[in-house]
Amino acid sequence: MTEEQVLIDQSPPPSAPEPNPNSLIHPRRVSFEHGLLPIQKLAFTDPIQTLAPIKQKLADAASNNRVGSAAIAEALQISGDHARLVLETLGSVLHSEGDPLVRAKPEEVDSVGADLRDLVLFLYVQSYKKLMPRTRKDSAAVADVWPSTSAFDGYLSALSPIQAKFLSFYVHQSHIQCGSSINRIRGSFSFLSTPVCSRVGLLRLLEYIHLVIVFYIFLLIILQLVRSNSRRFMPSQADDEAHQLSYLQKHLGNIISLLGEPVEGEGEESLVISMEAFEHLGFLVQFGDKGSDISPLSQATPFFANSDPDMPAVPVPVSQVHDWLLQNIASALESITERISGKENGPSNTSDQDDAMSDACATPNKVAPSGRGPCLIEGVSKTSLVKQASDLRGRSVKVVNCHDSVIYLLAPLRYATVHGCSDTTIVLGAVGKALRAEHCERVHVIAAAKRVCIANCRECVFFLGVNQRPLIVGDNHKLQVAPYNTYYSHLREHMSEVGLESTINKWDKPLALGAVDPHDSLSHPAGVSDAQAESAACVDPDQFFNFLIPNWFSGEDTGSTKDNPFPLPDTYMAAQQRNLKNLDETRRSLRETPLEENRKKELSSALHVYFKDWLYASGNIRQLYCLQGD
Repeated sequence: MTEEQVLIDQSPPPSAPEPNPNSLIHPRRVSFEHGLLPIQKLAFTDPIQTLAPIKQKLADAASNNRVGSAAIAEALQISGDHARLVLETLGSVLHSEGDPLVRAKPEEVDSVGADLRDLVLFLYVQSYKKLMPRTRKDSAAVADVWPSTSAFDGYLSALSPIQAKFLSFYVHQSHIQCGSSINRIRGSFSFLSTPVCSRVGLLRLLEYIHLVIVFYIFLLIILQLVRSNSRRFMPSQADDEAHQLSYLQKHLGNIISLLGEPVEGEGEESLVISMEAFEHLGFLVQFGDKGSDISPLSQATPFFANSDPDMPAVPVPVSQVHDWLLQNIASALESITERISGKENGPSNTSDQDDAMSDACATPNKVAPSGRGPCLIEGVSKTSLVKQASDLRGRSVKVVNCHDSVIYLLAPLRYATVHGCSDTTIVLGAVGKALRAEHCERVHVIAAAKRVCIANCRECVFFLGVNQRPLIVGDNHKLQVAPYNTYYSHLREHMSEVGLESTINKWDKPLALGAVDPHDSLSHPAGVSDAQAESAACVDPDQFFNFLIPNWFSGEDTGSTKDNPFPLPDTYMAAQQRNLKNLDETRRSLRETPLEENRKKELSSALHVYFKDWLYASGNIRQLYCLQGD
């Protein structure tokens, strides 16, 4: 018997204790929310069959159990840019802050690489399918009787039954109204003495126009309803968590087997898992009460807890780990189900803020703190909201369904998500991990961030100081990007706190991936999976402007930031100087032009009118409201 075999615990697995209701297992949501890439070659239909040989290729190329971008590109048959993107995305969602990939400088990422076990788990969860928006309790039943075989495949399925009835009624009414209009037109032509064949041809033309109008109305309603659905019916965080746990429950056996190692001399059927390998499951799950620090995953187990730090822990059979995790996942799912059913069936006394998303739009201007989950800022409308570092330091935030507002989140943040907002300006402090903007319309986002992902947005402008190439995915339209354009007094300190480099700004190098997200649960028309997302255009330097953040707290401790920490490109700097020069010349010209007093008043009044029109047309009127409240 070898020495390694002596260290292996072959005793029957102890009966797992009942899970502590105050310390349930939770999925690491950031791995599912910020760690998915819409690269078709990573969307494995059978992850275990595909990843087993890929894992072996990566292991053969690994050095000290770490894999660089060249080996990733070779094993996955993807481009070097995509291999680099895999490493950057994995680094942004890793659970271990001490991992070399997390601490690597941009020029070191390719060579430092990723731990093989983290990389395999990251690749496995690329098979995850996001939860469909839950619009009604009977949505599952509706899906069974709502076929999706037309040209609108993947869009009609997003409509609720009420919306579908409304759509049918509206198109029917449009058909009747158009038909009535054509009958009136027919009557108006009855008195003409034109040949019969000419009248018949004209009537056929009118009928064709009628069909085109009805079809056009049909298209507009579908697009409007689907877009409103994507904004207003975002799944609650409790639903998302349950969906993620169910995914892990289904795939847990495969996931653990990829981390297991065979016992020497006993073949592949006898797999064990070491404590070191077990800790890598922290990429997917975590324990800990809400509001408490997350402890090492192994300390929550009956088989690795309180291990002697000076002695290697005894490896444990994979089956024992599998059974213990399954029991904890089942308990967590039962707890979530009880919470959800309690909210649906009546008032609940629970203070769980992780469920705050479930009643999106129900309460306007809601800011929901959460000890473990992100801070939720929801339903802000026609107003301004300011949050400082004392409110959000080191937190993650979600800005959901906000409209016609200006939102300032001037703090060092870990993750940030902007979902379903419109006609809003959102200023984010320093985002150390990742920023994701999705399903937004006519939104201006101003952010300093490590990485940025833009998905399914329309007519939005992003003013970025970003260390990695902005990622653009999904169905986007008329996006624009520009260099970072503002500052506040503590910005440099916040950037240093979360590890942002002011000397690196890749705002003008967006990377467009697929127009179809393989991780959503919608079915899509055939042939569109390889289509590329529409990229973003650069803002015209002559249209670029600085954004002024009001100084609400001038009496408090001021920071050292006196200007924009990201240097402007030469063309934008030259345009700014040119605009300032033109402004000075205009002012001087107005001062030196001899005008009578009544003409001066007329000119002043005209300038005020034009300025006011510009404020409203550009949306900058919101900034004046902020300054007025200062």
